[in-house]
Amino acid sequence: MSKNAIALVTLALLLFVAGCTTVTGDNTAAGDDATLLVYSGAGLKKPMIEIGEVFADKYGIDVEYTFAGSGTLITQMELSRKGDAFVPGGTPDYRIAREKGLVGEPGYAAYHVPVIAVAKGNPKNITSVDDFARPGLKIALGGANTTAIGRAGDKLFEKHGILDAVEANVVLRAPTINEVVVAMNMGTADAALLTLDLINPETMDRIDLAQEDGLTLIIPIGATAFTEQPDAARKFVEFVTSDEGKAIFAKHGFPVYPDPAYAGVEP
Repeated sequence: MSKNAIALVTLALLLFVAGCTTVTGDNTAAGDDATLLVYSGAGLKKPMIEIGEVFADKYGIDVEYTFAGSGTLITQMELSRKGDAFVPGGTPDYRIAREKGLVGEPGYAAYHVPVIAVAKGNPKNITSVDDFARPGLKIALGGANTTAIGRAGDKLFEKHGILDAVEANVVLRAPTINEVVVAMNMGTADAALLTLDLINPETMDRIDLAQEDGLTLIIPIGATAFTEQPDAARKFVEFVTSDEGKAIFAKHGFPVYPDPAYAGVEP
């Protein structure tokens, strides 16, 4: 078995598996026994876990998360009709959920800022997204049907007229963005589209997208249309979009909403 094949097998064994994570607080004095089920994009795991901890401590309301690609989460919500809030990686996926009648009016917390991730030292001399079409490169991307950045990336490649050429170089189409991070960390891909908060400076270098190619997404959150605890769900949405909640996003590398630097980005 070749080294690349071994690396890809190892990658498959290490891929992030979406599932449930329950966050409980130390402060139970608030007298509220509710546990919220929140559907969250997998790329938001770090800030959302911390937000859940702070929220649970503050209000005595535990938070249970289901982390997955946004497309998968929408399907889960549609089939189960259970849960209390939805926070995907960008407004396009929230819009899909709203058109299906799954969620209500959103609030906005932060920005997902896509960038080009390349291997440390940029040995393939990648300078722009057009290089993704260069024959022989190994590209890792989020799934177009499961991740917000995967969908946005395909639209960008199509705009540049390179979608088919890029697809020929794709070695991984991952159901969540976390698997793309693993591929870059392991060196099984030469380049990827990731978000600013996911760049690992020890294994990757970053190339900002050209201004006209900006794929910045706004991170929305809203209560589900079928929550059985609307007051607690509303409280959670308000906390995530509060200054305190946004500060946690900032701590994990996300620009917070609104930001004049992204004034042209609309929900």
